[in-house]
Amino acid sequence: MKKYLFLFTCSLFFKSAVSQCAMCKAVIENDSSLANGINDGIVYLMIIPYALLVSVGYIVYRHYKKTKDF
Repeated sequence: MKKYLFLFTCSLFFKSAVSQCAMCKAVIENDSSLANGINDGIVYLMIIPYALLVSVGYIVYRHYKKTKDF
């Protein structure tokens, strides 16, 4: 489990992990500075749902572990 969490965390920081949808790529094909901004925005918007999912999962895990100890 720890290995998968480490790999997921590392994948967030690789520049090659960012990508664009086909329409965004067609619009900004010649402007690399705009493309970098779009890629950073995509990664930023992608991180928020995963962070929420991890935090809710941790809260459920903590609650389950607390009720199981009694």
